[in-house]
Parts: sequence; C-alpha cells; structure tokens
Amino acid sequence: MIDTVVTEQVSQGSPVDRASASYSSSSPSIVDVTINESVFGIRAADIDEQRNSASMLISKMYTWRGYSGNHTVGNDPNRITLTATSKGEVIGTLSLNLDSDMGILCDQVFKDHIDPYRADGKVCEIIKLAIDPGVKSKAVLASLFHVAFIYARDLHGCSDIFIEVNPRHRRFYETMLDFVVECESRPNPRVDAPAVLLRGNTSVGTRRIAEVAGQGDHAVGDRSLFPYFFSPREEVGIINRLKQIG
Repeated sequence: MIDTVVTEQVSQGSPVDRASASYSSSSPSIVDVTINESVFGIRAADIDEQRNSASMLISKMYTWRGYSGNHTVGNDPNRITLTATSKGEVIGTLSLNLDSDMGILCDQVFKDHIDPYRADGKVCEIIKLAIDPGVKSKAVLASLFHVAFIYARDLHGCSDIFIEVNPRHRRFYETMLDFVVECESRPNPRVDAPAVLLRGNTSVGTRRIAEVAGQGDHAVGDRSLFPYFFSPREEVGIINRLKQIG
C-alpha cells in the first residue's frame, strides 16, 4: 500500500524552484536536481546498501502509520526501486513492480479489476512509497514519480499503473497525479488496513507532462504534481540516459 504520510508532507510543503537537471554519464544518479541551492539525486537502488537504506525509511514511515507486513526492499528482477538522496541520505523512495507470471501485489485483493487491463496492454504498480517527514518539497515526490513513469512507459511499455492507497487519501492521488478510482475500499491483509485501488494511464500522463511539466510554481490554475515533473526537454535526456544504462 502507498504510504499515507506522503499526502501530508507534500500538501504542507512550501513552493520550490527547479533550477536545473543534469544527465552526466559519469554521475551515479539517473538525474540530479537543484532546488534552492540544494541538490538531490534520483537513483536506482541496485546494490544491497541502497536497498537497505530504502528499507529503513519505508519501515520507519510504515511503522509510524501502524501498517503491518514486510517492508523490506528485496532484489526482485521485476521490481525497480528508486531513491531520492540528499547528502548521502535517502529522503524518499518508491518501487515500480512490473507484471509477470507471478502477477503484481494488487492482484491479491483486486485481481478482478486488473485483469481486464492486461487484455489490452501491460500493467505495473507503484509500491513501497515513503518520504522522509522532514522533506517539504513537491519536486522530490514529483521527480520520483516521473522517473518511475518513464521506466513504466518508455522502458517497459506499460499502459496502466496501479496503486493501492488508504481510502482517506484517495483524493490526494486523484488531484495530484490524475489517478482514477478503479475499485472502492476492500480489506488489505498485507498491511491489515483498508485499501482503494487507483489507476493511472500513461497516455494521460504523457498529455499532462506536455501541458505543464517543468513550470513549477509558475503553472497557473494547476495544483497537481505535474508542473513539478521534468520538462519535456529534460524528460528526453532522462529517457536517453536510462536506455544507455539499461
């Protein structure tokens, strides 16, 4: 299930300016982002040390919210874990879980609502999302989601992205990321809490990125996270870098 602390931290965050993004092939980051003279990097957690750091943040935030279950980030070939790192510390993380013969975690509760989309395209899900409570920047969460979106759409050809969220926070994902409710609340035994199934469509995301991405605080009348996504020009650079590094 998506960590509900994200909704509170981001909605209370003060506006930020996205000054630059770099795509140096020698950088360990997928992309480095400068905000108000501070830099954070988005990385794929592909070694044990990075996965352990992500697991610690997830466990901390999920335990705080009273969620049960295993929150460890493992070495799964069908799972891409991303981290946002500042000064060597993991300040945010999420994982993109790709569909396979084993299915995705959402299938445990919502398989009847996911299978119809498998018939028309490829699906994936966002899981294990956590943001450090000290982070107030919309750009951190937007950057994690945008890189995950690129992995889903451009590297793996996914048409639909699912997430399970606590019913109290469904409006956040509807408003901030244009997700739609696919199924109303059901008990989720993995975290011993109710969950709503939401779905994001990559075609819709592509259109929203073209409309407002990169505008940040200057976007007029748009309170979603999309203005804090990378600009279309920056997006091309990230896509090229990810294709180079595989």
